[in-house]
Amino acid sequence: MNDPDPHERSNNLRVRCLDLDTRDRPLIVLRKDSPVCRAEGFVSHARVRVDSPQQSVVATLYQTGSELLAPDEIGLSTAAWKVLQVRDGQQVHVAHPHPLRSISSVRGKVHGRKLRAGEFDEIMRDIVRGRYDDIQLAMLLTAIAARTLDDDELYGLTDAMVNVGERLRWDMPMRMDKHCVGGLPGNRTTPLVVAIVAANDLVIPKTSSRAITSPAGTADTMETLAPVSLSLGHMQRVVERTGGCVVWGGSVGLSPVDDLLIRVAKVMDLDAEAQLVASVLSKKVAAGSTHVVLDLPVGSTAKIRSREEAEQLARRLCTTAERFGMSTDIVISDGRQPVGRGIGPALEAHDVLAVFQNHDNAPADLRQRAVRLAGMLLEAGQRAPAGQGTALAEHTLDSGRAWQRFQAICEAQGGLREPPVAERSEAVCAPHSGRVEHIDNRRLAQVAKLAGAPGAPAAGIELHVHLDDEVNSGDPLYTIHAETDGELGYAREFAGNNGDIIALETDA
Repeated sequence: MNDPDPHERSNNLRVRCLDLDTRDRPLIVLRKDSPVCRAEGFVSHARVRVDSPQQSVVATLYQTGSELLAPDEIGLSTAAWKVLQVRDGQQVHVAHPHPLRSISSVRGKVHGRKLRAGEFDEIMRDIVRGRYDDIQLAMLLTAIAARTLDDDELYGLTDAMVNVGERLRWDMPMRMDKHCVGGLPGNRTTPLVVAIVAANDLVIPKTSSRAITSPAGTADTMETLAPVSLSLGHMQRVVERTGGCVVWGGSVGLSPVDDLLIRVAKVMDLDAEAQLVASVLSKKVAAGSTHVVLDLPVGSTAKIRSREEAEQLARRLCTTAERFGMSTDIVISDGRQPVGRGIGPALEAHDVLAVFQNHDNAPADLRQRAVRLAGMLLEAGQRAPAGQGTALAEHTLDSGRAWQRFQAICEAQGGLREPPVAERSEAVCAPHSGRVEHIDNRRLAQVAKLAGAPGAPAAGIELHVHLDDEVNSGDPLYTIHAETDGELGYAREFAGNNGDIIALETDA
């Protein structure tokens, strides 16, 4: 056997997992005096290709002058470690990345050129391989937002996002699904809808997202009730046994590019219509859905600000879904205020349980939204005649069948558990008497995040009032829940500096 090339040998390094949480961003650390840095001219923040026997990734390089690493070692963030599928001490090869050809297509779109399906495929493959840094992702997102995608481009983008991930296959002829475009705190209808629909012998394999910049994603809320990080095989067994599931889409590899794009778009405060359509539908196509109900809340502090904007978005969602063979129904709903009382994973879970168990104090608005969406799916699945789906959904809740089915789903996913309760709480009270005139969804969600949600599952906001409620001076408007004094104080300070999060109208 011939000896390896000296240059090749010098670029082999031993790996160490640094247990560094960078979310989905691959990151590596090398010593400043590493022979590889000298040989290749690597500097901090360079993009570097790392090859293991199993996989390859392009990661951002950071350098250290400490003895944390030996000169012949490379430290990997958790994200890089998972991609490369290595173990401590194994050797990887480090080199400059290959030229990024697909970025020329992005530049073409910046200048107004229409993108072809094959170009979207190449862009998405490079993104999922970690070859785009945040600046390049921002350029792509800006091009998509500023240079509106036509219907063919939107289909091409959605299809490309599906193609780089897993795709679920089912024997059942109809697979139901629902989705809310977001921007409305507490709108946690998914567990209710799944249980109602599954209890009526329809199949609804629901994959959901974790929060990226919100106080809770559906997967975060569901995780306080049952495990959600299931393998593809486990998910399929749950659905075969119970008819439904609520699992984290990331654990089964559906549309993996989506979270990468959303993370950067949120930092940019950019909500491009085409990205939203592709984000929603790529996950539905990948999940194998045939019938989907889409909830579009409209409000001045929701994601969608006007009825006209919602109708335009609905058209693009429907026309794109039709090209994938999906049947869609659209609900344009009231997005002026949060739904239910809880904002944060465990607090939202307590609301869901109250509705399932038909408690007298269960949030009526959460129940009404859930039965409306479930009713539409029951009609689409021919379990109820036109116009009678909501009544069947109501009966499924009232009879306890939905609660029984939800318990079965949770047990099949790994066991039903009780949501936690925060150790600390403090009420924010009305400064004067009046009628609740306006609730700022975004700033109220920010209070919940500052209190620790979703990282601390029990943290968040418990809302005590809704629009048009009459309150007296000193009445609690909402209660902040937190795990630590520091987070409680942080959230309280923001709330105190934003006293108009809940605006009161007086007669004076």
